[in-house]
Amino acid sequence: MANTPSNMIPLGTQAPDFNLFDTVSQKKLSLQEGKGNEGTVIMFLCNHCPFVIHINKVLVTIANTYAEKGIGFIAISSNDVENYPQDGPDKMMIHAEENNYPFPYLYDETQDIAKVYDAACTPDLYVFDKSLNLIYRGQLDDSRPGNGIPVTGKDLKHALDCLLENKENLESQKPSIGCNIKWKK
Repeated sequence: MANTPSNMIPLGTQAPDFNLFDTVSQKKLSLQEGKGNEGTVIMFLCNHCPFVIHINKVLVTIANTYAEKGIGFIAISSNDVENYPQDGPDKMMIHAEENNYPFPYLYDETQDIAKVYDAACTPDLYVFDKSLNLIYRGQLDDSRPGNGIPVTGKDLKHALDCLLENKENLESQKPSIGCNIKWKK
């Protein structure tokens, strides 16, 4: 299991636009179509990563809770499916169904979107305000597979609460740790 940290891009960065295939709806989805009225969480995930599997249940709960408050959630998988076929679009659709993903699960076939977001690992989380300016990037919480810390989502929830309450997030933003994105050679 690789322990790759996320790249902590500058706060205030504008969310790069995209138009990717959603394996759930079987249609293309753009950032503009998927964003929330109050903010948007962009998540780089994949099917087989133990770090993503470890947080899936809490991630789904958070998405369900905050979607009701106007936060949009969009998951993207950018892994090389030639060398990691378990992350292909057909398997993504099954994975989304099995994990009750309440959000689109987009396939970044060219890996261009992962590159413009400077995504490095799965999970890699980004929170944007209603103007699509970055206000949080990093971990869900301190839990990792095998470290004994319960998955709570406290870091992401705190960032979302600050956004919704129009308060500055003064908490330290820690990089996510996970499997590296499987780049094409």
